[in-house]
Amino acid sequence: MAESGFPQAVLFDLDGTLLDSAPDMLATANAMLAARERAPITLEALRPVVSKGSRAMVAVAFPELGQEARDALVPEFLDRYEALIGQHAVLFDGVAGMLDALEAAGCAWGIVTNKPEYLARLILPQLGWETRCAVLIGGDTLAQRKPHPLPLLAAAERMGIDPGTCIYVGDDERDIVAANAAGMASVAALWGYRLDADDPLAWGAEVMVEQPEALQHADAWPDARR
Repeated sequence: MAESGFPQAVLFDLDGTLLDSAPDMLATANAMLAARERAPITLEALRPVVSKGSRAMVAVAFPELGQEARDALVPEFLDRYEALIGQHAVLFDGVAGMLDALEAAGCAWGIVTNKPEYLARLILPQLGWETRCAVLIGGDTLAQRKPHPLPLLAAAERMGIDPGTCIYVGDDERDIVAANAAGMASVAALWGYRLDADDPLAWGAEVMVEQPEALQHADAWPDARR
């Protein structure tokens, strides 16, 4: 049971919410470009689409290709990413303290990501999260992925909690759509990856938070049944 006003349980998106994985993704894309004797792209070009997934990142690296040709490069992108995963990625500032504060209050936390589960599981031991993270669901764990609510509902079930007592935190519109559909309160993580055209105000989150440090304090969290 969480104390001091913190929620009973929190689920997080991974890339762009807990983990700044953009440097790993940039190294992956640039390795693909180098193999084809092409110039590298910049972090500024890739960063806004990291939360959109591998297809969006391949599209930035190879904008001249059609969708079918880009899709054909996705397996190579994932293989190259697996080979270097975690070498350049870091936690966003304040995430470690936020998780410490949640755990100190008795709040359980887990991860629901659209990243393939096998890749997400490689990250947990790098961060010392194998025993701390109560549940991990990837984009291929179930028949549906975000923005469908099924991954969030399944995570709550595996944690043994009512979805209505859980809060979901993510940096993409589909995170908030999934939370709303699952009956969870939601937090829009404004420190994450967004396109210029994205409008977090339109996503329907209960709370928008500028930096993870704010979530070290109970009063920054939206209301959920505790």
